[in-house]
Amino acid sequence: MFLKSSWYSPRIQRQATVARWGHFGQPVLLFPTAGGDAEEIERFGIIRVLGPLIEAGRIKIYSCDSVGGQAWFERNKPPEYRMWMQNEFQQWVRHEVVPAIRMDCRSDDVPIWAAGASIGAFHAAAVVCRFPDVFHRALSMSGTYDLMRFIEVDTPTDAFRVASPLHFVPHLGGHHLDVLRRRHIHIATGAGRFENVGESWRLAQVLGQKGIPNYMDDWGPEWHHDWITWREMVPRFLGQWTEPPSGP
Repeated sequence: MFLKSSWYSPRIQRQATVARWGHFGQPVLLFPTAGGDAEEIERFGIIRVLGPLIEAGRIKIYSCDSVGGQAWFERNKPPEYRMWMQNEFQQWVRHEVVPAIRMDCRSDDVPIWAAGASIGAFHAAAVVCRFPDVFHRALSMSGTYDLMRFIEVDTPTDAFRVASPLHFVPHLGGHHLDVLRRRHIHIATGAGRFENVGESWRLAQVLGQKGIPNYMDDWGPEWHHDWITWREMVPRFLGQWTEPPSGP
């Protein structure tokens, strides 16, 4: 059921790993948190709580090293490099990870869902908004969407603008926007310790202003920015989204 593969990519200028759990079902790319690797979600119990859905063949989980998230906090690198890497990471996902997932699923056009928490939520929303021809749905949990507050400069580069939904979604139009309006982004967050509900509302507002289907789901102050919260959220929503049809 578990498989992982690593390769060197000139896009991200390093070797990175993609892991898979399951044999059948809807493919879901679950992004790690900022410093996480492809197996972080197993160490923190996400795969355990998703076990029934995986074993039932309803979902097939993939994860990858958080190259973009890791680079964002490499203070020894200049801000321009770290912003550039966000775009390259998403390009790596689109042009290398997606083909690997589709080859594993033995389908050239299977739609993929994205999910993630914290900065993983940022990437889940971003890949659906950037690549709606490939990614059809996102579950973004406890999201950190305004990454500029973590860097030492005030002005984003062009490379970062095209990678950040808060920056590029307001300018979308044409066929790209038409396709994106047939997708869905579920924005789930707690309101407890270390959560920033305002960031989730800001993303929901940006999406809503462009007519992009989304739902802002505030779980309240008893839910914190923590794996305990995400272990509750992930199986609930993926279970609902893959619920077998009821009888006649």
